[in-house]
Amino acid sequence: MAGAKIAKDVFGTLPDGRSVDRVVLRGEGGFEARIITHGAVIQALIAPDAKGGTDDVVLGHDSFAGYLAERKFFGATVGRYANRIANGRFSLDGETFQLAVNNGPNALHGGLDGFDRKIWDIAEIDDCASPAVTLAYTSPHGEENYPGKLDVRLTYRVTGPTELSLIMEARTDRPTIVNLTNHSFFNLEGATSGASTLDHRLTVKADHFLAIDPTAIPLPEPPRSVAGTPFDFREAHPVGARIREGDLQLQNGRGYDHTYCLARDGKLALAARLEAPLSGRIMELFTDQPGLQVYSGNYLDGTIAGKGGKLIRQSDALCLEPHMWPDSPNRPDFPSPRLDPGSVYRHHTVYRFAARTP
Repeated sequence: MAGAKIAKDVFGTLPDGRSVDRVVLRGEGGFEARIITHGAVIQALIAPDAKGGTDDVVLGHDSFAGYLAERKFFGATVGRYANRIANGRFSLDGETFQLAVNNGPNALHGGLDGFDRKIWDIAEIDDCASPAVTLAYTSPHGEENYPGKLDVRLTYRVTGPTELSLIMEARTDRPTIVNLTNHSFFNLEGATSGASTLDHRLTVKADHFLAIDPTAIPLPEPPRSVAGTPFDFREAHPVGARIREGDLQLQNGRGYDHTYCLARDGKLALAARLEAPLSGRIMELFTDQPGLQVYSGNYLDGTIAGKGGKLIRQSDALCLEPHMWPDSPNRPDFPSPRLDPGSVYRHHTVYRFAARTP
């Protein structure tokens, strides 16, 4: 229907015959968020530029076959624990849990079959002036060896003319750990532009970051000051301006792959701003989470093709992932990812787009 704020179709089919649905949420000026039920993925995010055009600003695939063939987390909802847990092991109330080790010696992004590989149910579609879709997934007790049945609901909603809000909630029937995020790979020049995100100007509202060992686990030390380091983005800098400096932390991450420590008390606030020099697009990211992972696409190596059939290479995208700090279950000095029965895990992130003449 012309002018409709929401639409739904079938994006693909799993080998077992289950359908993968796509819901399109529309804002103003051509702004669209396209969500698929496989992995609760942001499959496309269409944003206007300074010249009145629009383009898709997240990497991924044009068809479902690409998502099924390769697990690269493009636009995915990641859980039950986003980022890494050292040695895949943590203790809770005196009991030790061994998770799958799927990233060197560590557990990463929920294990071998995380939330990014699940089919989420469409719990609600809200076709109104601020269109929204709510997706739900129940992770049974023992899935990927995490304790407790976890009921997760997430809502994508267009909350402004060119603004997408993501709210995630989770409840458990026994003590567990939870850390969810969205893993979109952004290129504000366009997903198929071929432009490097090393030229994007990045601002991060953080005075400290977590230094990591060569396996990307935080070192046993307090957060480090960004002052005087290549990790200082308190004022806008091109992502690539200092990425090749001879800094041990850049070597350990093969670039930026670090958590910034945000000053939060459960309140939504500006965490980062990303600006594209050619299109004039600007994205501001607001979150209530205590950490923001900045990942400069260091492991994108051209071995898979994305949208438009283009090979996805290093520096083709930048990830800004709000979540808890890595390895928090093993670090009592870090914000706690513990969730108990009767309590509710909440995560709120907002992506706000604008454009200005370059």
